[in-house]
Amino acid sequence: MIKLRRLNGKEFLFNCERIESAETTPDTIITTIDGKKIVILESIDELTQKVIEYKRSIHFPTQKEG
Repeated sequence: MIKLRRLNGKEFLFNCERIESAETTPDTIITTIDGKKIVILESIDELTQKVIEYKRSIHFPTQKEG
């Protein structure tokens, strides 16, 4: 899950595995795999970075020493 903000500034958690596409029009709009559209405050670059960080944390978790 990634933390995003709606246009009113309210934060919510979003399952980024549900993203089908995202576009800037000028607001950033996420379209989910079931066709739902969500408008967010984050730029498309910020959204991309959050998804990358999430995927990295899942696929390449930090290894603990000891």
